[in-house]
Amino acid sequence: MTDYAMIINGEKVFSDTTFDVINPATGEVFAQCPKGTVEQLDEAVAAARKAFPAWSGMADEKRVEIMNQMAGIIEQHQVELARLITREQGKTLSGPGSMFEAGGCQAWTQVTASLKLETELVDDNPEDTIELVRKPIGVVGSITPWNWPLLIAVWHIMPAIRVGCTVVLKPASYTPLSTLRLVELLNDVLPPGVLNVVSGSSDIGNAMSAHKDIDKVVFTGSIPVGQTIMGRAASNLKSLTLELGGNDAGIILPGTDITPLLEPLFWGCFINAGQTCAALKRLYVHEDDYDTVCEKFTEYVNKIPVGDGLDETNLIGPLGNAPQLEIVKQYVDDAKKQGARVLCGGEPASGPGYFYPLTLMADVTDDMDLVKEEQFGTALPIIKYSTIDEAVERANALDVGLGGSAWSNDPAKAKEVAMRLEAGTVWVNAHGKLHPMAPFGGVKLSGVGSEFGLEGLKAYTVNQVVSVAKPPQE
Repeated sequence: MTDYAMIINGEKVFSDTTFDVINPATGEVFAQCPKGTVEQLDEAVAAARKAFPAWSGMADEKRVEIMNQMAGIIEQHQVELARLITREQGKTLSGPGSMFEAGGCQAWTQVTASLKLETELVDDNPEDTIELVRKPIGVVGSITPWNWPLLIAVWHIMPAIRVGCTVVLKPASYTPLSTLRLVELLNDVLPPGVLNVVSGSSDIGNAMSAHKDIDKVVFTGSIPVGQTIMGRAASNLKSLTLELGGNDAGIILPGTDITPLLEPLFWGCFINAGQTCAALKRLYVHEDDYDTVCEKFTEYVNKIPVGDGLDETNLIGPLGNAPQLEIVKQYVDDAKKQGARVLCGGEPASGPGYFYPLTLMADVTDDMDLVKEEQFGTALPIIKYSTIDEAVERANALDVGLGGSAWSNDPAKAKEVAMRLEAGTVWVNAHGKLHPMAPFGGVKLSGVGSEFGLEGLKAYTVNQVVSVAKPPQE
């Protein structure tokens, strides 16, 4: 097995203990990962703190140059990184899978490098000139999830580095290897201490969120963990960006011919085997169109190849880990017991790995766990409604609001409906498409703050108002 290492102050660091990394397609251990300690986290934070003055004080053009070199490194190693993502997370090499994810890392790095926060003139009057400048916040602690391990790491790292912050990263224990390798590669061009990574258990994340020398924590993951981080961060009033869970609703407007929309609808629901925070997880269909939509969508879904992600003929891989497989199974079984109808799938696959077939459920009601909880997997409830007002009310009834969508052959009408949804981002005839220049974040329990674009850069800065008095005029 390859020796994977943490990176602290630009150097490879190992630990006395390791933990297993499992291939979700086989259920078998394929690598060992170092289990970092809180003491090693302290070393990483100290290295980031030491590196901060020089990195933040570096000429902006030089930081841009280094970031573009980083983008080139990611592009050069895209295949290596993608195969590592597939082995530890399960997503396919093909389609919008691991090659897509690794390519997105390169593109996101380039776009972020092109952004710049300008000094703003607040006022210029006879007495003084007042400007607003944004200064890097300091040391950033990044805690990433297992579903898009590398891309979300890049979403955290690159805006921080762009504005002059230094970073300590803790990857999810299910999927640490691609992140360890990425940080190792990027340290070929970064000064020591600017980007550090410590792998390990939740003890590392807990210590990060309360660490007195970390100025900001950015976290993508579940609502309960986000709430815990917020509580721990209160000890030194850390800045927070939290992108938390969603249970996104999509509404198909009455009279819609679903046929031309089946492909974007499928990927809106099932990209990465449905394991995406902003995936469509509740589909509302008008009662007059219900049977037709169920029939056509089932026919489409049944044609999608599912299997080991390393086989490039497959478009959907396994679920990412055993607990997630159990959650999906539990929610589907509960729905079946309460009278929901299985249109396809509905039973765990036999054989090795954490596979659950693409599953569509009809005759679902709002009180079922499959509707009211985030399933985060390959099972979709299709819910019948009578009026648009009713559909919008039911879509907004939950305490989350990450994304939402409306679907119609008339985009203008769909836009009107989409804008009534209580969500940070809404789409028309698509779902879950993100753009590096468009701010992304949730409302209600789906998060705090925004990522991407200029708003995302600002989240890694603090404001400083500079007021310069003018000499008295004679």
